[in-house]
Amino acid sequence: MIAAVNLSLQYGKRVLFDQVNIKFTEGNCYGVIGANGAGKSTFLKILAGDVDPNSGSVVIDPGKRMAVLKQNHFEFDENTVLDTVMMGHTVLWKIMQDKDTIYAKPDFSEEDGIKASELESVFAEMNGWNAESDAAALLSGLGIPEADHYLLVKELNGNQKVRVLLAQALYGNPDILILDEPTNDLDIQTVSWLEDFLLEFKNTVIVVSHDRHFLDTVCTHVVDIDFKAIKLYTGNYSFWYQSSQLALSQRSSSNKKAEEKKKELQEFIARFSANASKSKQATSRRKLLEKISIDDIQPSTRRYPGIIFHQLRTAGDQILQVDNLSYSTGDKTLFKKLDFYVNKGDKIAFLSKDSLAISSLFQILMGEIIPSTGEFKFGQTITKAYLPNDNSKYFESEENLIDWLRQFSEAEKDEAYIRGFLGKMLFTGEETFKKCTVLSGGEKVRCMVSRMMLAGANVLILDEPTNHLDLESITAFNNSLKDFPGTVLFTSHDHEFTQTVANRVIELTPKGFIDKLVTYDEYITDEKISVQKESLYA
Repeated sequence: MIAAVNLSLQYGKRVLFDQVNIKFTEGNCYGVIGANGAGKSTFLKILAGDVDPNSGSVVIDPGKRMAVLKQNHFEFDENTVLDTVMMGHTVLWKIMQDKDTIYAKPDFSEEDGIKASELESVFAEMNGWNAESDAAALLSGLGIPEADHYLLVKELNGNQKVRVLLAQALYGNPDILILDEPTNDLDIQTVSWLEDFLLEFKNTVIVVSHDRHFLDTVCTHVVDIDFKAIKLYTGNYSFWYQSSQLALSQRSSSNKKAEEKKKELQEFIARFSANASKSKQATSRRKLLEKISIDDIQPSTRRYPGIIFHQLRTAGDQILQVDNLSYSTGDKTLFKKLDFYVNKGDKIAFLSKDSLAISSLFQILMGEIIPSTGEFKFGQTITKAYLPNDNSKYFESEENLIDWLRQFSEAEKDEAYIRGFLGKMLFTGEETFKKCTVLSGGEKVRCMVSRMMLAGANVLILDEPTNHLDLESITAFNNSLKDFPGTVLFTSHDHEFTQTVANRVIELTPKGFIDKLVTYDEYITDEKISVQKESLYA
C-alpha cells in the first residue's frame, strides 16, 4: 500500500493540489488523468520521492519495494542492456556487486568466505540465480532481441532505450510500480504485451498515459486531478468518461425525477459491466464495476474543446487517385508502387514501421515534396485541410493568436468570427493575445485544429493528430472525426482513435503496400494479413 496524506503542492501562487488524501492498494491499477499542466507527472514524482510537496507526506508499507519508469534516457549509457534491467532491483543488484567484489579479491580470507556465504544465501532467497534469464525474458517481450542484450545502452536507438528502461521498471516483481507514459514509442505488439503483463501483475500500479485503449484495458480505477483536488473513481477511463458525461447531462435535465436518474445510472453500470466481460480484464477487476454506488458517479468538471468540422462544399464522387507512387530519401526507399483510389466518405488509417514514410506521403499529397515516381490527382470539388506532425514553420512569427488565425480566413476577417474558432479550442479572453512563439506543443496543435475548422474542407489529412494533446482534446477530436461526413486520411499511434475512426487501412512498406477495407482491430488480428506483412518486411 502507498498513500498520500494531506498532500499540498504549489508553485508561487499556482496551487496544483491542496490537502490531498488518497490510498493505492495492492492488486489494483490506477490511471492518473488530468488536463495538460494539471500536475499528473509531478504527482507521480512526489509518490516516487523525486519531488518534495509543500506539506503532507507519502506513506509506504514497511518492506515494500517501489519501481519507477526512468525518464533520463542517458543515465545508463555506460552499462550493458542486461545489467541495466537488473539494476532495477537495487537490493538484488547490490548483493550481486558485493559478491563479485569479494570473489575478485586476490587475498580471499576466511572472513570473506563467511560474508560471501551469507550473501549467497540471501541471493538464493531472492531468486537471484534466475536474475539474468528473467531480465532477458522481459527484454525479449519488449522487442529487444537477444543479440542486443550485451550491448551498451548508448549503442541503442531512442525507441530501444525506452524499452530497456521499461523492462528495468518491470523487473523483479516490485510491490509498487509507477509508470509515466509507458506506451510512448512502443508499437502495437509491444503495447499488447505490456497490457497482458500488467493484467497479470498482482501488486500496485500507478500510471499516467494518454492512450485510452491502454487505460481501458489495464486500469481498475481512475485518479482524476482537477481543480486542486485528486479524486478516485472505480472503473477504467471509458467508464469514467461516459458515466461523468451521463451525470452531467442529468444535472442539466431539471425535468427528470431523482428515481429516473438513479435508474438510468444503474442501467448504465449494468450495461458497461456486461461489455467489460468481453475485454482482456480479469473477472475480479470487472466485478469492481458492479459494486459501484450511484453516489460515486459525479459530473466531470472538465472543459472539452468544441471540435466540429463543417464542409463548406460537399465533395463529388472523384476524391483522390494515386498511381505508382514511390518515394526515396538518399538510398532509403520509404514506399514504392503505391496505387489506391479513395472513395467518398473513406476514413483511411495509414500504417508503416517507419513513420517518415507516412509523413512523406502526406507531404506529397499536399504538394510540399515531389514523389520519386508516380502521380496523384484530387477531384475538382476537393478542398483539403492538413495537420502536419511538425508544425513549427507555422509559428515563427510574433503575431498574437487572433492575427495568426485571421491570415488563414479567406472571407471573414472580423475579430469576433476569428475568436469563435479559437474559443472552440479553449483559447478565451487574454489567451487569444498570446504570441505564437511562446505556445506549448499542445497549444500549437489546438491552434492548428482551429485553422482546420476555419477551412471548412471536405478532405482532412492528419499526421499524428493526438500528439501533445490531453485526453479531453483527444476524446473531442476522436468524436468529431467519427461524425465528420467527409473523407479522412490519417495516421495515429492512438489505438482507440484509429479503431473508432478508420473504415479502411493502408500499410506502406519499402517493398509494396497492403490495402484492406477493414477496421483497425480486424487488420491487426487477421492472420492472413500478418503473413502478407511478413513477406513485405522480410
